[in-house]
Amino acid sequence: MFVNVSLFKSGSNDSTMAVFRTLSRNLPYLRQQFEALLGNTSTSVKFICGVVLLSYGLSYSDEAVRVISVTPGYLAPPSFWLWTTFTFCFLEIHFWEVLVDIVTVGLCGKLIEPLWGQMEMLTFFAIVNFAVAILTTAFYFILYACTFNTEFLFMVHIHGLAGYVAGVAVAVKQIMPDLVIMKTPLGKISNRNVPLTVFFLSVILKVVGLVDGTYPTMFFNGLLTSWIYLRFYQKHSNGTRGDMADYFTIASFFPNVIQPPIAMISNTIYSALVKIGLCRKVVRKYDVASPIGVTISIPGSSSSNIDHHDTERRRQIALKALSERLSKSHGGGVGTKSALSPKHGKHSPKVITPTSPPSSDRSTFQSLAVQGPVMHHPHYQQKKPISDDDGGDERTSLVQDV
Repeated sequence: MFVNVSLFKSGSNDSTMAVFRTLSRNLPYLRQQFEALLGNTSTSVKFICGVVLLSYGLSYSDEAVRVISVTPGYLAPPSFWLWTTFTFCFLEIHFWEVLVDIVTVGLCGKLIEPLWGQMEMLTFFAIVNFAVAILTTAFYFILYACTFNTEFLFMVHIHGLAGYVAGVAVAVKQIMPDLVIMKTPLGKISNRNVPLTVFFLSVILKVVGLVDGTYPTMFFNGLLTSWIYLRFYQKHSNGTRGDMADYFTIASFFPNVIQPPIAMISNTIYSALVKIGLCRKVVRKYDVASPIGVTISIPGSSSSNIDHHDTERRRQIALKALSERLSKSHGGGVGTKSALSPKHGKHSPKVITPTSPPSSDRSTFQSLAVQGPVMHHPHYQQKKPISDDDGGDERTSLVQDV
């Protein structure tokens, strides 16, 4: 797509130099393709894509791979090759992985950077990749401790943007969770399903030999790291941190069938982290008078950490769906009846007799509460009508059952 490289990886310096000469001859063409693919993205996005593409030539040298990528045995004492935790992410040994990295970084530049800003995007890039290097190295040290196989220390090379690809998938899920990507006979695939689906796809690719053994491990660590950062630590323009929205829990990454046990395990771990002081406890405030508006505050923050625009969007969707449902119910004869009692004259108050909606309507109402910004799926009950002593109209009110 970008350059015609007709060389096989022989590990020799001559092959490496030949690749660099080929890239140099195709530099104008590469620039043209970059402009067409990346469009009006920032300089930092283009720089990352350019470095990833040029570093692909270094993958033809075994020595360059060893020096640039993270090798668990060399990262630990006495070698301390700490620079590899910053350089490993720019090296790919398969050209199709280079294309995936460029498309992912370009997507981040067009979709995420306008919302976060260039500095926050670079911060996210650095945090996720550094954490992936450390966690993946720790994983292979654990394997070595269990097997005493030194190949896990000196023959494993951690490189590439697999962790950052996972981080972008998590960020897209956070920003547009309900966007449908495709429809299949088994159901719709939305951004909610992308992170876990791509992880299992990477495992399959590892089994068939299309990716290295480090790829699924890096991808999983990228999922975990990016979620923790976006959930608890990302700083927003209004001074708050994290995103405690109910649709962004760790259980929301999994299918609905297994979400309850996942939620129980994750809540137990979270409670333990709160007790030892690593996480702050979330204080939820419920406004009974207005069941749709629920505020969440974290000690030390001045306002809710849920984005106002996202909350308003979800509230409007829930209200619209509720109105349509109630309209259908009224049209079918289920609703309120008003009658003027002849015994009390024309000045007597109207009597409104509410009828209880069927169980299907009540369950629909509860499911709509989940779609809004209400946390922990609170249920709603319809309270009995309250009559005014001074002759006013009777009213019905909704209260939370928490």
